[in-house]
Amino acid sequence: MSASKRVLIVDDEAPIREMIAVALEMAGYECSEADNAQDAHAQIVDNKPDMVLLDWMMPGTSGIEFARRLRKEEVTADIPIIMLTAKTDEDNKIKGLEAGVDDYITKPFSPRELVARLKAVLRRTTPKGVEEPVTVDGLTLDPVSHRVTADDLPVDLGPTEFRLLQFFMTHPDRAYSRSQLLDMVWGGNVYVEERTVDVHIRRLRKALGERHDYLVQTVRGTGYRFSAKVA
Repeated sequence: MSASKRVLIVDDEAPIREMIAVALEMAGYECSEADNAQDAHAQIVDNKPDMVLLDWMMPGTSGIEFARRLRKEEVTADIPIIMLTAKTDEDNKIKGLEAGVDDYITKPFSPRELVARLKAVLRRTTPKGVEEPVTVDGLTLDPVSHRVTADDLPVDLGPTEFRLLQFFMTHPDRAYSRSQLLDMVWGGNVYVEERTVDVHIRRLRKALGERHDYLVQTVRGTGYRFSAKVA
């Protein structure tokens, strides 16, 4: 793994969280913990973990309700979720999968099984451009070396423009409002005016030059879209 992946462990039982954290840290993951849905939600919005391990049974909001909520909200809709459950019955598995959970693991489980499941889900859910290069019409972004090239010539981008382009290239052909882009690229707890987005879009287009600036499209009344299809 290039950078260590961040995993949020959501379980109301501290010994279980600790056992999981120890196993995952030994396998090279970074862990954070939450013992309820509210705290977990705040951490997800602020820190954007790469994966959520979610206990089915929790006081207050159950794991399944929380999973549904994460899938409904745009900022958290794509975060991979593995459900931890003591229940083996089919009904619950089906409920979980219907709620949009990516995988399931039944307690008690071995740390090795957990790590293997986690790796498999991350491999399946990671879009191109997050760990391997992504190319659109001669424009290539390499997330590992942090380089962008246009027809093999280097493109000079500031850190914010790089993140903006990376977000766009991994989420093409969809219109995003300025506030959605602020949440996705700047993070939910940063106070930045929406006009800031326009400034960085302008810088990004300028850096891409005449050959590729058409990729960053203005969507009237909404915001912006990244697309190789000319509107």
